[in-house]
Amino acid sequence: MPGVIVTNPPKAEKKDVEALSGYGTATVGEAMGRTGFLGTHLRPIQQGVRVAGTAVTVLCWPGDNLMIHAAVEQCGEGDVLVVTTTSPCTDGLFGELFATALAQRGVRGVVMNTGIRDTAELRAMDFPAWSAAVSPQGTVKATGGSVNVPIVIGGQVIHPGDVIVADDDGVVVVPREHARDAAEASEAREQKEAAARAAFLEGQLGLDRYGLRETLTRLGVTYRTYEEVES
Repeated sequence: MPGVIVTNPPKAEKKDVEALSGYGTATVGEAMGRTGFLGTHLRPIQQGVRVAGTAVTVLCWPGDNLMIHAAVEQCGEGDVLVVTTTSPCTDGLFGELFATALAQRGVRGVVMNTGIRDTAELRAMDFPAWSAAVSPQGTVKATGGSVNVPIVIGGQVIHPGDVIVADDDGVVVVPREHARDAAEASEAREQKEAAARAAFLEGQLGLDRYGLRETLTRLGVTYRTYEEVES
């Protein structure tokens, strides 16, 4: 099946992307009803970095990075490049030269559902990256694929223009049409957690703050002294 490069897809509003950039992946995912997480296999090559941007999606063949070259042309300020393959692949499809070209275009980072290489160079140039593997294995440029089409990573569908939020914990996708709602829900969750944090600093227990003693009782969980258990 021939590939396609879709140009100028709709993107989430910049103000909504910037709003989401203020929250971690755990907050955003929880705010969306514990959805959007792309899986534990995607890990950052750096620490202490959080990015949010609009997805430019790429579908490559295993061991072939031709379509990443095509995707660079479609990338612009505030984007995050998101790459997967038609079947599992851990080869190093992305490295320092790609990052140099993308940084020049204002791209905020890359999410690779494959291997990545030149990790020391990427850290030195402050180009954020998340990947399923680190591998020096080289690639070819021989097979057509697609750019800016829906792709699937970790069971989550990512459309071009969706918001990608990534940090030390992993990567979350926010559907473009829900970006504003997700940002507002994330803010509400942050306020709720701030109130809980203040209460915990004062010594309150989660059992009491969240009404969990009643939950334990309903589930039949009882308290017994050590002597009662041992008798």
